[in-house]
Amino acid sequence: MKDIADPDLDVSLTELIVCPHCDAVYRLKVPEMGEKAICQRCNAVLIAPRRKAGLKIIAISLATFFLILGAAFFPFLNIDAAGNKNSVSVIDAAFAFSSGPLLLLALATAGLILFVPLIRVVLTLYVLVPIVLDLPPARHAMDAFRFSEALRPWSMAEIFALGCAVALVKIADLATVGFGPAFWMFGGLVVLVVGQDSFMCRWSVWNSLEHPNKS
Repeated sequence: MKDIADPDLDVSLTELIVCPHCDAVYRLKVPEMGEKAICQRCNAVLIAPRRKAGLKIIAISLATFFLILGAAFFPFLNIDAAGNKNSVSVIDAAFAFSSGPLLLLALATAGLILFVPLIRVVLTLYVLVPIVLDLPPARHAMDAFRFSEALRPWSMAEIFALGCAVALVKIADLATVGFGPAFWMFGGLVVLVVGQDSFMCRWSVWNSLEHPNKS
């Protein structure tokens, strides 16, 4: 990509691309499949088309959907301390302190861990399925994808899994801790989230939504 240094250069807006991180402006040149267009200023990936990436993202999104549902209700941890055994799910943990003023904290915890990732998965499927099937974009697909991207920093299922791993190290000497099915589901969820981000080319999605007949 060529950096646009002259502000008076007569170039159509459709021929330009702006880095979302540092606002550098470049003349648009779509790379070949498997190649990347990278910002020369901040090294952010601007365009990274992959062959059959849409199908892979849909498959990952479906797997993520079922993992989130399972992780919400299956036991997350089994704790044995001094003969007292207990198992807890993610929903139980989120709403353990749901009385009084802590209710808002419980709702925020459940939202960031479960509901926001679930909403993003549904929105991703809503946007990508028609594109992959060569159908016209779904109604309000651009708004749905924009909302999904706005929620991305607030999707914290993987942060929760990392925090639990740190907490387990601290309580290992105080109690016997066993991992329930939901723990492994969250582990798989972290891998899938990373995989989905690696396959997602956001410029390609926007281009398909704006120019469905040319994509």
